[in-house]
Amino acid sequence: MKPNTSLKSWAGAFALAFLALLAGGALLGLLGEALRGNTEGFAAFDSYLWRVARFTLLQAVLSMLLSIAFAIPLARALHANPDFPGRPMILRLFALPLALPALVAVLGITSIYGRNGLLAALLAQSGSETIPNIYGLTGILIAHVFFNLPLATRFILASLDSIPEDYWKLSAQLGMRAWAQFRLIEWPVIRRNLAGIAGLIFMLCITSFTIVLTLGGGPRATTLEVAIYQALHFDFDIARAVSLTLLQLTLTVAVLLLLSVAGRPTEEGFSLRTTGRRFDKPSAGSRSLDSILILVGVLFVGLPMAGTVVSGLSADLSRLLGETQVWRAILTSLGLGAGAGLLATLISLVLVTAREDIANRRRYGTPGIFERALDLGASLIMVVPPIVIGAGWFILSRHFVDPFRLAPFMVVSVNAAMAIPFAYRILLPAWDTAASRHNRLCAELGIRGWNRLRLIDWPVLRQPLWIAFAFAMALSLGDLGTIALFGNDAVQTLPYLLLQRMGSYRTQDAAGLALILGCLCLLLMILADRGANRLKTREVRSDG
Repeated sequence: MKPNTSLKSWAGAFALAFLALLAGGALLGLLGEALRGNTEGFAAFDSYLWRVARFTLLQAVLSMLLSIAFAIPLARALHANPDFPGRPMILRLFALPLALPALVAVLGITSIYGRNGLLAALLAQSGSETIPNIYGLTGILIAHVFFNLPLATRFILASLDSIPEDYWKLSAQLGMRAWAQFRLIEWPVIRRNLAGIAGLIFMLCITSFTIVLTLGGGPRATTLEVAIYQALHFDFDIARAVSLTLLQLTLTVAVLLLLSVAGRPTEEGFSLRTTGRRFDKPSAGSRSLDSILILVGVLFVGLPMAGTVVSGLSADLSRLLGETQVWRAILTSLGLGAGAGLLATLISLVLVTAREDIANRRRYGTPGIFERALDLGASLIMVVPPIVIGAGWFILSRHFVDPFRLAPFMVVSVNAAMAIPFAYRILLPAWDTAASRHNRLCAELGIRGWNRLRLIDWPVLRQPLWIAFAFAMALSLGDLGTIALFGNDAVQTLPYLLLQRMGSYRTQDAAGLALILGCLCLLLMILADRGANRLKTREVRSDG
């Protein structure tokens, strides 16, 4: 960097160095093991490895297709019925899966579709001898659609909400029927973002870990990430772990390249408000069909959540909360989650301020390499998935220290990197807006350094910083990937303890722990959402 580089730029360089070390150390561990010559040709890329790779792609493709296929008619039904009873609550319900830890959702899904779930009870009462089997590909698809259907519905509904009212007025004047409206008005808007939505869902499913680990049902339903965990945690087969990790990294990079070509979906205009006015008069049959679609969507998303609550309340919560092990896991989760949230927020803030400082100094011209690297650093975890980072450091550190002793550091670091893309997205617009308003005035008055932070920046950034911290902490609280590799009897988080209770068939205890974990994560997300609403209200008032 140039001699006149500011302190903000140096801080940004240190933040990038930390992220580069986190990802680079993992890749170094993998490549080092590959070059040692004792991996027997990476456990030869045998039939097992290719079978796991095929299943990884298969479940991701099917999950993506099912999510989009159901999301399109559901979003159309919600858009066509802006006055549907409880519509704002339905949209809020569709936002909850984003905040729900995967392990909690899995228990809720099994309470509905499992062998002893609600569906099995209804079948038994009807006289059917069919026993639902939630494990394997079926369970993975149900869980992925549970998470991704609301996400796809929100994106598609945002696209439909952007259609001008004049289009619907012209449609009513021309007497267009439903199929003509879909083909000429709705589909072109949906298609614009469809590739990005499909790519995003595919990426989420190909890097899914917790869902496949708990619902996979054996070697025939195992993805690359779960196979990496099994190779290290159960078999300690370093050669196979290296092969699987390199293949997972290759697939991730390939998907990201395709996603960059397809573009990212936008959610501009999405809110809990009603849609723009429509001038068509849907038939009674169309309204009935829309109502059925909305009801089915609500039941599909809402029943597992209700099942989690009912199963959790039926557990002996007083006994669980009286166990020292449970409280130790809760406190460990809160401590590591707070550390990851704080680190993610700090790094994101440093990257944002360094980026704005360089752009302000540049004034004109194209961004330089360092400025582009700051944006890339915020998306590092999208290029190198958490399981790859964890596996790489596990393999590298075993030559120098007991890897399990690194559990706290690795959980905080990897979970922070996982949350940085979200925290960065929250802080970037707030900082850029504040900088554009205050930079010139602060320069004229000579306000800089600590005085500027205390008097100018902190009042503006306090709310976005809290939102980013709460969101990052919630993500860390529910994560199982890194702690599954490094967890041990000395370091147990709530998800790790929950997984142990599930593995020992203590389902009632697992349900109670899932309820506790879900409540903690939802509380943080509610606080973050309230902070975001206050921030929007303040911005509207200031603009007015």
